[in-house]
Amino acid sequence: MTQPSLSSPLRQVAILATDGVIASTLMQAKDFFHMASLRDGRRRGQGLTPGFRTSIVAPDNLPVTSFSQDRIATDATLSALRPQLIMLPAFWGDFDQMLERYPGVIPWLQEEHARGTLISAEATGVFWIAAAGLLDGREATTYWRFFDEFSQRFPRVMLSRDKHITDADNIYCAAGVTSGCDLSIHLIEKLCGSQVSQAVARDTLYEVQRSYTPGVIGFGGQKLHQDVAILQIQQWLEEHFAEKFRFEDVASQHGMSIRNFMRRFQSATGDKPLHYLQRLRIETAKNLLSTTRRSIKTISYDVGYDDASFFARLFRQHTELSPNQYRRQFQQQLQ
Repeated sequence: MTQPSLSSPLRQVAILATDGVIASTLMQAKDFFHMASLRDGRRRGQGLTPGFRTSIVAPDNLPVTSFSQDRIATDATLSALRPQLIMLPAFWGDFDQMLERYPGVIPWLQEEHARGTLISAEATGVFWIAAAGLLDGREATTYWRFFDEFSQRFPRVMLSRDKHITDADNIYCAAGVTSGCDLSIHLIEKLCGSQVSQAVARDTLYEVQRSYTPGVIGFGGQKLHQDVAILQIQQWLEEHFAEKFRFEDVASQHGMSIRNFMRRFQSATGDKPLHYLQRLRIETAKNLLSTTRRSIKTISYDVGYDDASFFARLFRQHTELSPNQYRRQFQQQLQ
């Protein structure tokens, strides 16, 4: 599969519209990516011309009636576009009836996923991806009210009841509205770069007070392997990344020599253990920089680095920005 990247500019985002769609989740996605398209266009020297299109698509290109009985116009049929990203908003209704009403959605998702298209879904929107078989053997989440139904319908999916965001093989799931916002910002960063994503986050999320700590996004795809010991170590690292430890001791605790551990970890995840740990720490630091007033030195210590200068150099290597430059994007939020 091919994967969209900054070297292949984002051209098209498609948002699925069906009868019963929760209009706020659809329009939230539309607004976030339209903001990103305007920022992207300005960055490319196009003035107020959007850098890419964000379209609402439906199986029959007819207006749909939302859960709240509003009529929502659509822009195109499913097959008319070749998007780099598909977004599946939440809906309200019986899923069996949805499948019968819209039989073209499942093959569309299967074809687009095989083509390398990123797919994200919020709350009940995750049911579409699971029904397409794209989450079999992979981690996913959905809105808590539907955990039991989801598990019964899709027993081959690894449903995570304690995560608000999951990712696996170009497929992203958000449990609800707030986590859907976080996921949109992550996808904007992935497809448009950190400058655009930080500007959109500053404009939209500055007063959001989460009841949870946003999960680390971007590591789920590195858990699509069968090495149980390495999976356990990845989980341990996510819980203890800020502590002082030696990889030799971690390896020994899991019955491996350091050489065997290094080989197995990189083979399973594609990353060397130290680089994986650095990414965990930097992602946490990014969240602290954008949502707190803590000093750079304090954040450096909070994520596991006693030397703030070393932390700053490492942060720049991973983000191409200094910690202060990254935080400056969120000055309104911190005032």
